[in-house]
Amino acid sequence: MSEPRTSPRMLGIYLNDHLAGATAGMELARRAAREHRRSPFGGELEDLAVQIMEDRAALLSLMADLEVPVRRYKLYGGWLGEKAARLKPNGRLRRRAGLSSVVELESLRIGVEGKAMLWHSLLAATGEDTRLDPDRLTELLTRARRQRELLESLHDGAAATMFTPDRAESREAVVGP
Repeated sequence: MSEPRTSPRMLGIYLNDHLAGATAGMELARRAAREHRRSPFGGELEDLAVQIMEDRAALLSLMADLEVPVRRYKLYGGWLGEKAARLKPNGRLRRRAGLSSVVELESLRIGVEGKAMLWHSLLAATGEDTRLDPDRLTELLTRARRQRELLESLHDGAAATMFTPDRAESREAVVGP
């Protein structure tokens, strides 16, 4: 069994940074699923939120396997960052705007891209660190790619509805209840 050549300090920073992002992404995915539960794509967002929670759990498990301590302040930072992002003006005072849905889908897509890069980077290191399971990392990377495709499709529909003047009747589906 080869010894890991990865710097434990650098690996800890890297994984904790991704855990902070995963925490923010999980909070955003859960909120988006809740906001759209009665929309045409509510079920897809609910499934996505569950997958994002499972992916975060997989990251925590991987960190435990690699004996990387969780930095709580980074977790809290990711959680707080997602909450602070809700404060941005959206053109309405009390109701969600369709623009909120478009931006949320874009934010989720960015998070999924980052997660895919995490799994890709770790997969590239499997030859150097036998504690990394290439089959599991490949599975997680494949799932991230499917999530990216789903988010792209949902975003395209939401953006078309939001930015096409003749589709005002469809905006309620994007805005939610």
